[in-house]
Amino acid sequence: MDNTLLVNTTFSLGGNLPINRLGFGAMRIMAQPAWGQPADRPAMLALLRRVVELGVTFIDTADMYGPFISEELIAEALHPYAAELVIGTKGGCVSFGPPPEGVLLDGTPQHLHDALHGSLRRLKLEQIALYQLHRIDPRVPAERTFTFLADAQQKGLVRHLGLSEVSVEDIKLAQQHFPVVSVQNRYSLFDRASEPVLDYCREQGIAFIPWFPIGGGMVQDMTIVEQVAARHQVPARQVALSWLLHHAPNIVPIPGTGSIAHLEENVRAASLQLTAQDMQELDSLRKQ
Repeated sequence: MDNTLLVNTTFSLGGNLPINRLGFGAMRIMAQPAWGQPADRPAMLALLRRVVELGVTFIDTADMYGPFISEELIAEALHPYAAELVIGTKGGCVSFGPPPEGVLLDGTPQHLHDALHGSLRRLKLEQIALYQLHRIDPRVPAERTFTFLADAQQKGLVRHLGLSEVSVEDIKLAQQHFPVVSVQNRYSLFDRASEPVLDYCREQGIAFIPWFPIGGGMVQDMTIVEQVAARHQVPARQVALSWLLHHAPNIVPIPGTGSIAHLEENVRAASLQLTAQDMQELDSLRKQ
């Protein structure tokens, strides 16, 4: 009997916006750490074009990446956009230096108004398909922030809304104001602190977009991953990404890179089919 677990390759944001489940995170296409112009701008433009050529239909970015540079590069490389391409961006952070020290939260309606319109202008869009609140600002009542986002959606400036780095309680509060179609939390094979959030998102039909999806593990963790990778004759990073795709049908990983070679390697994870034995061994890492 075939014990291969099949991976669903698409997810529909909000039930009406289909994307391929392996996306691309555009935080690493500028100078690192996410600050300043890339050393080789033409190479990053070529990388973005290769993303689309490989069949990736979801690109995740944010106004703080650069700041602003990631959005500008995406528009320069890809506008006018392919009909199937979904670009999600985020607002709610102010960058005045390299992250994390150079980042402040600002969830005020005035800042989000300016941030949203800035993203629309840089991305050359009349409507952003997915706009995510980068972080909840503890200095601003969440209801004020959520009310602004709901109003922006009603005005047609954004199609769908999502959240980043939130708890289940945060999601439930936001859902009182607008449909939450995505949640972007740190999560990987080696870092499963957001498992309760993932479970809630799965129940609610919400896309769970893990950032830092490949992560990094202890030596004993990598030993198991490398054993699985050796059986399939693939790099360990492909196994870590494929595990996410197999682990839950609403997970949409967004691995980022500044290398076309690494991009192509990451995309091949979408066609890697892990067996029940593979998944059992990889799942055991949570218990170690």
